[in-house]
Amino acid sequence: MQDSQNTGIKPASRRGFFIGAATAGAAAVAVTALPKVATEAPVAATPSLPPPPENGGGYSLSEHVKRYYATTSA
Repeated sequence: MQDSQNTGIKPASRRGFFIGAATAGAAAVAVTALPKVATEAPVAATPSLPPPPENGGGYSLSEHVKRYYATTSA
């Protein structure tokens, strides 16, 4: 016969505690890892450069070059 006072609630056990702790740890790792994957911004397209000269060369005074010259003349 079953005990009539048994209400179905079991006392806490060490095994249940460790299973719960492992589940919580795995959930914490998943929460911290997923936003990094989900929030990566798409790579912006680089502006197209003018075609190089037909006779060679190819140097152009771009904004990048102007910034470099500004840092070296100081």
